[in-house]
Amino acid sequence: MKCDLTNIWYRKTWHILTILLLPLSGLFGCCVALRRFLYRIGLFKTYHTSVPVIVVGNLTVGGTGKTPFVMWLADFLKQQGYRPGIISRGVGGKKQILPHRVKHDDAATSVGDEALLLARNTDCPLVICVDRVKALRELLKTTTCNIVISDDGLQHYRLGRDMEVVMIDSERGLGNQCLLPAGPLRESASRLSTVDMVVKHGGSDRDQYTMSLIPTECVSVINPERKLPFQSFPRDMIHAVAGIGHPQRFFSSLKKAGFTIITHAFRDHHAYQPRDFDFADSLAILMTEKDAVKCAAFADERYWTVRVVAKVNDALKQEILARLSAWSQPNEYKANGVRVANDVEYGDFCG
Repeated sequence: MKCDLTNIWYRKTWHILTILLLPLSGLFGCCVALRRFLYRIGLFKTYHTSVPVIVVGNLTVGGTGKTPFVMWLADFLKQQGYRPGIISRGVGGKKQILPHRVKHDDAATSVGDEALLLARNTDCPLVICVDRVKALRELLKTTTCNIVISDDGLQHYRLGRDMEVVMIDSERGLGNQCLLPAGPLRESASRLSTVDMVVKHGGSDRDQYTMSLIPTECVSVINPERKLPFQSFPRDMIHAVAGIGHPQRFFSSLKKAGFTIITHAFRDHHAYQPRDFDFADSLAILMTEKDAVKCAAFADERYWTVRVVAKVNDALKQEILARLSAWSQPNEYKANGVRVANDVEYGDFCG
């Protein structure tokens, strides 16, 4: 059902099901607005800390390139002399009621594919929990991080933040611009006017802030030491597997690079089983890194992952540097126009 709805959400023309679901979207919108209002008036509390928090999130359901952007941002912050840590809900894994520090040898089924990928590729401490405030407290209590990236959490209003970055897929945009379940929006499109940066994944020169993903190499899933430059990987017929928010983007990138592919699209965060790869041939299998972390236990020599690096435009780097400069004095945090030095809870939410 989810895949069918996704196709409907991003159609150029409205579907009859979209119209039928509009009343539910209206109810969902009222709930979202009420919840946000209750934070603003102080009935629900927002937690702030002395350490700057950057939320990288989505306005839409589905893949927008958030995970590779978080990896890029963590590396960028390290280059500026910061000690970043990451918090996440751990989507795709077991529901973590208590904070859990992700280890490199954790199972993706336990901690989630994105969290495991981030922990391995950034070497930053990463704590997951359904309550991101608990995750944040655990991270700061057990590490020396002096800046925190929240992987998703734009709508987790209890978590205070210094910066909000929203990722948008330039190919799909905001779809039909309807709220769930008639459309892909978690919040109204007007929310974009309140965030600090809107980053277009695959954007053009007309966009203010952009990110693109550059494939660099193909890595064997069973032997990560075995690598081939992406341009050197044989362009024969292959199986292309993607269980991400927007599989077509991965497939299109392979076709553009000259591959002849047999596509296999799965749900985002799909828990792979060996039977998913019962192909009647011995062709190579190319998949994303997010998929590969869930296949290592049963992979064979056919399985390869495409490693990518995020490239952002100069305007985005300069904007982040400007904001980092504003945070140059240690142990200070700007919340509601007041700098504070200790962990506090505020009655209203600063978006």
